[in-house]
Amino acid sequence: MLFILFIFGIVLVVWGIYRMRTDDGLFGKNRKNKNIFNLLLMGEASGLGQFLSGILCIIIGIVVFIVN
Repeated sequence: MLFILFIFGIVLVVWGIYRMRTDDGLFGKNRKNKNIFNLLLMGEASGLGQFLSGILCIIIGIVVFIVN
């Protein structure tokens, strides 16, 4: 079960990085500014949720591994 949590976290991190590099935004000259405007205007940034969720899954997996 712990192995599945690590794999799911890695998949989410890779998916978040891919979305941050490939999605276009509404305003801004470069991708960083477009992601910041999307976050401020629409409450979402491309790939940020997947990336942070993946990191959280990996951290929870490490904590569970240490506790057990």
